[in-house]
Amino acid sequence: MRTLNRLLLAGLFAIAPSAVMAADDAPSADPDVTIRTEGDKLIQEYRQNGFLYAIKVTPKVGKPYFLVRADGSEGNFVRSDYPDMLIPAWEIFKW
Repeated sequence: MRTLNRLLLAGLFAIAPSAVMAADDAPSADPDVTIRTEGDKLIQEYRQNGFLYAIKVTPKVGKPYFLVRADGSEGNFVRSDYPDMLIPAWEIFKW
């Protein structure tokens, strides 16, 4: 009986470090928020595990609004208050 208890205790000590390492690699539940200023707007980008899923735009004049993914593709965002209006991600001119 005593040897069985020692083996169980040794097994627990052997498994504990791998459980801690697995917890460190787990995806975080909190989003990463990047805040930047572009012109007269404050832009907050919300990312979950590196995936950009929402953008909050706060202009100096007017109400703040959110841009959210229209679908899973890259670069297609819609305003959350106007879901039928697509926001294009391509450039026409660049100086």
